[in-house]
Amino acid sequence: MLLNETERRKKEITSEYNSPVMVPSVYIGGGTPSVLGAQGIARLLEGIVTITGESGTEEITVEANPETATPDFLLSCRDHGVTRISLGVQSFDETVLNAAGRGRSVSPEKSLNEAGHIFGRGLSVDLMSGLPGQNKKILLNDIERTLSYNPGHISLYALTPKEGSSLTGHSAENEDWLWLLGRDELKKAGFEHYEISNFAVSVDYRSLHNIRYWRMNNWLGIGPSASGTIINNDGTGIRSTYQPDAIAFSNGVNNKPAIEKLDKSTVIKETLLMGYRFCDGPDPVLFLQRFGKSIEDTIPQTLSAWQKKTGTIPLQETIMCFLNPFLLDAFIELDKSN
Repeated sequence: MLLNETERRKKEITSEYNSPVMVPSVYIGGGTPSVLGAQGIARLLEGIVTITGESGTEEITVEANPETATPDFLLSCRDHGVTRISLGVQSFDETVLNAAGRGRSVSPEKSLNEAGHIFGRGLSVDLMSGLPGQNKKILLNDIERTLSYNPGHISLYALTPKEGSSLTGHSAENEDWLWLLGRDELKKAGFEHYEISNFAVSVDYRSLHNIRYWRMNNWLGIGPSASGTIINNDGTGIRSTYQPDAIAFSNGVNNKPAIEKLDKSTVIKETLLMGYRFCDGPDPVLFLQRFGKSIEDTIPQTLSAWQKKTGTIPLQETIMCFLNPFLLDAFIELDKSN
């Protein structure tokens, strides 16, 4: 069903825009693809390659749970064109994982060893800071052990508890302090902080797929809960979002996406929101093409005020650390100008 829907959407977009669909990157995740096993992931990858054709795909990433990322699964990924494997380790400390309701039955070490051997620097590892009971020693140990597997990419996410959950009262100040500690440790180890939560050992190991939507290039999402966005030449956009029910999708029920039209003002705000997460900021050439004016002409007061605040520190570096207040200023300026 997933491959059928992918092919249907490709034909639909090709027809609507009278242009071939180019697929520079593929990301399989947002769930646990490793439960498919070696044969299942092979079938999925073979199908995707058949549908996309020779479209110059530079990167194929697959997310995997260390508990189900068997050697056969990892080898099948590599043999079918996967260039990055992303393992969701979160932490090596079972006590803090259990406290956060993320306990596991199998240690991640074996999967990390296998993935490092098979993919080399194509290994990416997800870690979390701010887990209940996590302290400086635990986080630094998590980072040290992760670095021992020589990954090319590490994501360090700060825990954001859902409203009303048992973790809601966790200290935000402690979370921020721990995350900054982790960031500094990764930078000390030679990793560049190229996006708010992402670090790469060099430019060559940045996530090309993620950069596409941080810079608001077009992307297509297929499957339960998946969302995709296509920006039109006039600066408006179309967002497609699938229902989260995986069983219904597999059975052919509600497996077509809901379509939302985005006006130009919304697309501009989303372009700023996503773009300023990235170390290079929004794509200035693409911004000018889509909206008919530069970023500097769109939010001049905000940029000027923040440049004065930062002094000699690079503006984008400051914005990445204080993204929410920066965006609040930018959105107020946009609303006043409309």
